[in-house]
Amino acid sequence: MLAGEEFGRLFEAFKRTAFRLETLDEYDVEEEREEIARFLAGEDMGSEWHDNPWVRSMTDKGKKVSRVHVLRSPLTDYLRFELSAYPGNIKAGESIGIIDLAEQQVSSLPDHDFWLFDDRNVYRMHYTPEGKFLGGELLSSDRLAEYQGYRDVALTHAVPFAAYWERHH
Repeated sequence: MLAGEEFGRLFEAFKRTAFRLETLDEYDVEEEREEIARFLAGEDMGSEWHDNPWVRSMTDKGKKVSRVHVLRSPLTDYLRFELSAYPGNIKAGESIGIIDLAEQQVSSLPDHDFWLFDDRNVYRMHYTPEGKFLGGELLSSDRLAEYQGYRDVALTHAVPFAAYWERHH
């Protein structure tokens, strides 16, 4: 499994497309803890909140970054934080959709996160029960079609983030 800087290099190495399926209600990311506390306290989130530099580092090179977040409302504090940051990701060029399982059932998706890079490499994401990232596991090429199918189902059923947020924010 890849973690840390090794996993981070995947975002520099892909050439065209990176797709993520997100499924957790809570992610335990040490680097986000201070930011979450500021968000929950209603403080200013700073300029990076409004135009995500990490996303822009990829999209400025012509790479396409997209995700679908599968969740269930009502939103946890963490999901309110994460979804509130999505407009800055979108401004930076990421395409984001939402599948709210309280509004529609989509049974043909996995119960875990993954990244699909360049339609060639699939990394299944592994987390602790509390949402701490353990690493990304490169799946064998014979699983590629399965995960491309998951991506296609997710994109077909996802509501564009702006439409979802307008209804729920």
